[in-house]
Amino acid sequence: HLFEWQPALKNVSSSWDVGIIDGLSGWTSSVDDVPADTIARRFRYDVALVSALKDLEEDIMEGLRERGMDDSTCTSGFTVVVKESCDGMGDVSEKHGSGPAVPEKAVRFSFTIMSISIRAEGEEDAITIFQEQKPNSELSCRPLCLMFVDESDHETLTAILGPVVAERKAMLESR
Repeated sequence: HLFEWQPALKNVSSSWDVGIIDGLSGWTSSVDDVPADTIARRFRYDVALVSALKDLEEDIMEGLRERGMDDSTCTSGFTVVVKESCDGMGDVSEKHGSGPAVPEKAVRFSFTIMSISIRAEGEEDAITIFQEQKPNSELSCRPLCLMFVDESDHETLTAILGPVVAERKAMLESR
């Protein structure tokens, strides 16, 4: 989906047309003797967030209609509250098929859009136009990064999630 950040995100590619990327993109060596290209796959955070918002378009429009507003009301931007989670998926050694050897544990980093609110022109308070009714449901959870790593391996998790954190920080400094 076409979108643009103002100002442009720092240290993040200007290309929005990004699919699944190597979770350790830029690394040339292995982590703990596991080939880096087998260890993680992820979406760029802002691309995943925009995709999730696009999926919620009908719910957002319904929220506006319920409050007697239309999409032209939202001229000063909107606020999206996100809940992140990172959880171990247990032993996957029997589940990955006949591909390359991988560590036996997997971890998923994901997010859920909890609420969306707008501040109408000349209004003091923000108005919530979307609220996730089932925030702990698998249906509202958006996977961002899947990693073949033990959740107790903090060094590898830090290496993989470092760029995700950098993208989140860049989004907070833009609109």
